[in-house]
Amino acid sequence: MTARRTPPAGLIKRRTLVQAAAVAPVALALPSIGTAQAAPVRIGYAIARTGPWSTGAQVSQEPNYLMWAEQQNAAGGLSVKGVKRPIELLSSDDRSDIETCVRTYEKLMGSDKVDLILPPWGSNANFAVAPLATRFGYPMLAPTALSRRLIEMKLPYFFSLLQQPAPMMNALVDMLKANGVKSITAIYVDDLFGIENYAALKVALQGTGISLLEDKSYPLGVKDLSPVLRSMKDKNPDAFVGLTYPPDTILASKQAKEIGFNPKYFYASVGTAFQLYRNVMGAGAEGVLGMGSWNAKSSPGAKAYFDAHVAKFGAQKEPDRWASGATWAGLQIMTAAVAKVGLDRKAIRDYVTSGDHNTILGKIKFAGSENVGTPGSVSQWQKGEFEVVWPKSMATGTLVTPKPAWV
Repeated sequence: MTARRTPPAGLIKRRTLVQAAAVAPVALALPSIGTAQAAPVRIGYAIARTGPWSTGAQVSQEPNYLMWAEQQNAAGGLSVKGVKRPIELLSSDDRSDIETCVRTYEKLMGSDKVDLILPPWGSNANFAVAPLATRFGYPMLAPTALSRRLIEMKLPYFFSLLQQPAPMMNALVDMLKANGVKSITAIYVDDLFGIENYAALKVALQGTGISLLEDKSYPLGVKDLSPVLRSMKDKNPDAFVGLTYPPDTILASKQAKEIGFNPKYFYASVGTAFQLYRNVMGAGAEGVLGMGSWNAKSSPGAKAYFDAHVAKFGAQKEPDRWASGATWAGLQIMTAAVAKVGLDRKAIRDYVTSGDHNTILGKIKFAGSENVGTPGSVSQWQKGEFEVVWPKSMATGTLVTPKPAWV
């Protein structure tokens, strides 16, 4: 059941108790005749449904927001200190635009005064919105922000669920060193995500004996990476590292295949953890490494989540094996917080900072804004599954080396 209004700047705002693709059953949207119903919990967010951010946002985040709201409402509503209240989602397309994203959250928190917010997609959008959320006093559990600068801002209402650049790059370099790698080449997208991860990679390489033979940044929206890939092929590195966004991850992989650039270790992320990557690359995905931290083998809770996601959205829209898990873990923490302390946002923040949280990713604990409970990790496509291969303490599979030839 959807109502529409015309917001500023022509944004399309959608309100619904479940906000699923199909119209929600009337029983979920309206109280039964003669039966009082608690006021809905109004939860707002902006997310990319169009533009370059939409590939990641519509795999890793919004499907999880919709499934969570639907599950909670099907169970009678979100438990607010023991009282079940239906969830009403207020959301709009941020069009992959920072200004639109910020303006929307300012309206949601400032004039709409929603009860809670859910985060936008990506490091750049979170970097812009997080200070605003702190100013308005809204806890923000971000599943797709990978930025040390955000952590160092020490925003009391902001929490990053993803492993940060240093632990992720440390895990990658530890794995490469343990397997005798002596040389690498690297590309990185010229924005906050790419720059910070590249800086962390360079630090992680210090003292390892691994040589960085060539490195190259590229602009967002790049259409051709073959010149730099050819240059790197000529240097014959043991490993290639791409700190890339989903479209660029696929572009780099397809063009590496086309020119026959097949080092022993081929690492590219983000987007490698997406089912889309496996679908596009087919058998060529075999042996490719990237950022990943879980799959359905990781825990019974992870399997239940994976199965529920596939049941709702279909086998062609699986959750990704990295940020989707972080998104669901954040929703689990928020659900537990509201059940315990209600909708007092400061109390929710205090709950989040208070200790360990049991999630599908295992125990999550925050030191300031950073999740220090989930170690850095590396995953690899093996026979159709993105297996966690490093560190061994959280592995679901064993590293395959060297990478097979492109198929």
